[in-house]
Amino acid sequence: MEKAVVFGVAGQADLWIADLDAGTVKPLASPVGELARVVSDVRKTGATFVKKVDFAIAVSSAQAVFSGHVDG
Repeated sequence: MEKAVVFGVAGQADLWIADLDAGTVKPLASPVGELARVVSDVRKTGATFVKKVDFAIAVSSAQAVFSGHVDG
C-alpha cells in the first residue's frame, strides 16, 4: 500500500482507509493510544487537517461527481 488516504466523514465516528493502488476502501480499525485521542479531539471541534492531499470533497453520490457540478 504505497498510496493511501485515511479519512472520516463529518457526522460519523468511523475512519476509513482508501488504498489507491488497489482501488479499495475499507473501514480502518479503531485507532488506539495517542493517535485515537488526537483524531477524536480534532474531529470533535469540527477542525480538519490535510497532509499530502491537495483536493478532496464529500458528495452525496457518484452521480453528483459525474454530473459536472457539485452543489454545496
